[in-house]
Amino acid sequence: MKKYVGIDIGGTAVKAALIADDGTILRRSSVPTLATRPYAAVAADIAKQIVELSSGERIEGVGIGCPGAIDSRAGVIRYANNLYWKDVPLADELHKTVNAPICISNDANVAALGEARFGAGKEYSDTAFVTLGTGVGGGIVVDGKLFEGYNGMGAEIGHMVIKADGVLCTCGRRGCLESYASATALVRETVFAMQTDRNSSMWAFADGDLNKVDGRTSFECAKKGDATAQKVVNAYIAALAEGITNLVNIFRSQAVILGGGVCAQGKYLTEPLQKLVDEARYGGADSLRTVIVTASLGNDAGVLGAAGLLMPR
Repeated sequence: MKKYVGIDIGGTAVKAALIADDGTILRRSSVPTLATRPYAAVAADIAKQIVELSSGERIEGVGIGCPGAIDSRAGVIRYANNLYWKDVPLADELHKTVNAPICISNDANVAALGEARFGAGKEYSDTAFVTLGTGVGGGIVVDGKLFEGYNGMGAEIGHMVIKADGVLCTCGRRGCLESYASATALVRETVFAMQTDRNSSMWAFADGDLNKVDGRTSFECAKKGDATAQKVVNAYIAALAEGITNLVNIFRSQAVILGGGVCAQGKYLTEPLQKLVDEARYGGADSLRTVIVTASLGNDAGVLGAAGLLMPR
């Protein structure tokens, strides 16, 4: 049995795990990121985690998922705004302590690989992973291998435009998928719908407080027959279907895996979404079908995918 260390760097915590080559998590570790410190201090904590997890045992390598723009070949974090990092040579810094191969990739890409290798996509060779959270992220796996684009800067799924001159996105462009299919966008549209319909049951669901509106509000009220909530849900699913259809037409993955809190809606989300994508994809309903499923690894996708960066397929 070969062993690897997977690291998932977040703005709040750095999660790490010792992982067997079959995806079994053997030991875990978590430390506060304390991101306002110099990067060398964060790197020192990561190195300590690696040493403690390996506990003198041989490890085949260390894989790292990190938010931001990553130069995976050089092992450099070019820009990570929530870590206050720019041009950080993380691999070189860790090699001062760690005598093993180190591979770094964007955290969304790494989660995509984790689900592909060990989660909802393990039965498929080609998958697309889409995370529906504060923003929309994800990654692409082709023939079992992570597709990162030139210098690791590709697969920014949330920033494909689905509506020209649409809603302004945080990236500066208009009409991005993220502006319509993120949980943030869902809450925005729910609040707007509530303000236009004071009789909607969504007001009672949120205790009459717009600050309590979340990604569940419109879905749960739509299930109970609220027409205004149903309009919000239908528009959200239609926007998401537009983006997923684009992915299907470009990559023709065997499966699209959805992650993030919105996916707790299960079939209420995936069944109408599947129908729209089946109808809209190139070649129509009779063409090769891409199935839409929900992620299964939860918070472990990051560490497992990070370790998977170094595992042979």
